[in-house]
Amino acid sequence: MTVSLEQLRRCHVAVDLGAARTRVYVKGAGLVVDEPSAAAINTRTGALIAVGSFAEKMTGRTPDYIRVVRPVSGGTVVDIEMAQRMLRHLLGEKLRRALRRKPRLRAAACTPHDADPLAQRATVETLVGIGARRVELVDTLIAAAVGCGLPVEQPTATMIMVCGAAATQVAVLSLGSVVTAQRVPVGGEAIDHAVVQHLRHAHELMLPSQSVRPLQLALHGNGITAEGPESTLIHGLDVATGLARSVHVDTAAVRDAIHTPLTAVLDGIGRVLRDCPPDLVADLTDTGIMMVGGSALLPGLDQMLRDATGMPVHIAERPDVCAVQGLGAMLEGKITPLVLDPLSE
Repeated sequence: MTVSLEQLRRCHVAVDLGAARTRVYVKGAGLVVDEPSAAAINTRTGALIAVGSFAEKMTGRTPDYIRVVRPVSGGTVVDIEMAQRMLRHLLGEKLRRALRRKPRLRAAACTPHDADPLAQRATVETLVGIGARRVELVDTLIAAAVGCGLPVEQPTATMIMVCGAAATQVAVLSLGSVVTAQRVPVGGEAIDHAVVQHLRHAHELMLPSQSVRPLQLALHGNGITAEGPESTLIHGLDVATGLARSVHVDTAAVRDAIHTPLTAVLDGIGRVLRDCPPDLVADLTDTGIMMVGGSALLPGLDQMLRDATGMPVHIAERPDVCAVQGLGAMLEGKITPLVLDPLSE
């Protein structure tokens, strides 16, 4: 997955197909699409009913013949046809017409660091299906690092943690390349699942899917490690009776439930540091860890990492869009040629 900046500058559009959200950056226009990666279809006719935010709101609220699907999982396209249909509707007719005017439309796309050839091919086929004549793949770690302003082109270590919905990627970068990286199959969805399972087992309460993320913010008070209120009133569905019920939930117990999946992330950081050359580890004591991705905004996660690693931890200014903004910067030629490009002889 080696691509030069010269090839990226020839691209017209950048796409970040994430498990949670799909983002599209058009050269000269900026970020034009930032919507949930969801589509609602009529299983009787195969018709596409809704995409993006409206489709996500329909989750758990549809009749039997309407199904809400997510064509992307863990940064990998799992349903190429549905991903193409979703992208076409998210782009809109006006933008699709503008892109069709390009005689040889080129696209760039983010792909996970450890993506296998089949996963890369699925991403390429998805974009080819919406009109791209050529697709360049860029490592999500590199794109996110550029997007949050890390000096990846310098001969010093920078550590980045991409907190996605389905997985967390941790890496040390230097001279525009990945020195060592780990992918941990724990993301925002695992945190949500931990909260739901705790409420089900401890209180026999089923929580609506749309209420999980707001619940996290309410439960944590000022953060995962903070001392918030002792209990929080939660509304849900009683598992035994099927009736609506409200319970007071112990916030300390929920914090413990959330910490359990996050220990895998700490283990991943430890493996990356053990595999990293000593000189680069020494750099990291000053530069620390940069957190990007939508799940980086989980309250108190940065403080938990500081306590566990003893290193500075920073959250990017707009962590959820760093990857696509980094791709956009490469398309616009806003970064130094030292990144990704070999020296000319």
